[in-house]
Amino acid sequence: MSIEWNHVLHEQLDWHWQHHLRPRLAGLTDEEYFWEPVAGCWNVRPCGESTAPMAAGAGGFTIDFELPEPEPAPVTTIAWRIAHIIVGIFGERAASNFAGPAMDYQGFAYAGTAQEALAQLDEGYRRWSEGVSGLGEGGLLRPCGPAEGPFAESPLAELVVHINREAIHHGAELCLLRDLYAHRPLTG
Repeated sequence: MSIEWNHVLHEQLDWHWQHHLRPRLAGLTDEEYFWEPVAGCWNVRPCGESTAPMAAGAGGFTIDFELPEPEPAPVTTIAWRIAHIIVGIFGERAASNFAGPAMDYQGFAYAGTAQEALAQLDEGYRRWSEGVSGLGEGGLLRPCGPAEGPFAESPLAELVVHINREAIHHGAELCLLRDLYAHRPLTG
């Protein structure tokens, strides 16, 4: 029996995206997008309003962060997690492996609305998904190269598995934050 690993790896994430994560993000409001469930959250904020030791971004909004990341790391918002998926999971990897546009945390124009963020997320996923789909079996075996840091010497298949894990993991966190928001105690 022969297995088409490229198809298997693509479908693993695509099934999660089409049937679980993306439908759960439908109806995301701006209030929910920026909601901070606890004090001291990292978020996406208008320029000049960051409360974190560092902020990055181009345009009207920045993302909170700190290097090295503190232990424990702050709780992050839906806006922050979506931005992380867009830039750090899909964007940087699509740029270094599939000729996508250059992307990094410093130069990214973070979304100021939930709808804009979801459009950025959809575009990031599309680029990554099309890139993985087009690899073929031979493409999965090529080395990642120096842009991929610890994966530099690894076959691209290992990076694809890692990105699948990251997208599923952070997607589950987004779903949990939506559940917490929907069931938060209402004041007033």
